[in-house]
Amino acid sequence: MISLIVFYIHIIAMAYFFTREHQKEGLSAGFLTLGFMVLIFSVGWTISTMAVKQVMEPEGFGHWLDRDAMSLLLLTIGEAVLYFYYFRENKKA
Repeated sequence: MISLIVFYIHIIAMAYFFTREHQKEGLSAGFLTLGFMVLIFSVGWTISTMAVKQVMEPEGFGHWLDRDAMSLLLLTIGEAVLYFYYFRENKKA
């Protein structure tokens, strides 16, 4: 259940940032942003799974929070921090 919620959060975020970049800079920037987010998701999920596998058993903390769900939560927290700084409007050069 937690994994499904995390996937829905990612789909909504990808749609939001694609639309935002498409309106600001054009269609190619929207697809470039979408590709960047898919790349970060796939590589980040692999890395977070490797890290969580070192410290947790496959059962995790119960039925709702197994090792896969924990790696997705870790990934989502990391992505939230990354995207907060990457997509903020008032970047300081």
